Amino acid sequence: MANVTAYNAKDCTIMVDDFYITGLGEDMVTGEKDEEMFESAVGAQGDIVVNEVNNTLGTITLAVQPTCPQKGQLLQYAKAGTVFPIWVVNKSINEKFGGSKARIKSYPELTHGAEAEDREFEIQVFDYEVTEA
Repeated sequence: MANVTAYNAKDCTIMVDDFYITGLGEDMVTGEKDEEMFESAVGAQGDIVVNEVNNTLGTITLAVQPTCPQKGQLLQYAKAGTVFPIWVVNKSINEKFGGSKARIKSYPELTHGAEAEDREFEIQVFDYEVTEA
């Protein structure tokens, strides 16, 4: 018998500091480690050395609608250079990523045209990790 798991975007919560982000854009949120966990080097005789990379940086891109109730707070954090925790959790697929120390890299790109476009905040996470929720 096949194992079936239902995914629902509404099962994803994003917590910045002590508030939840609502009014998410179509792509909602992405997260990735900035560098691989190791690099390997092969010597002339075929010996392999695995070099551990101790870089804990990661990047979270948060897409919100222009009407997001928390957009003003995110803009204030960007302006002030506030360091904050950010956690993204999806219980239905048992995933959690983020970290306890993060900072918004810059203001989002702003576009005004025929349609209201999402605003993307790029967030540098200094202690990025991925775990089960």
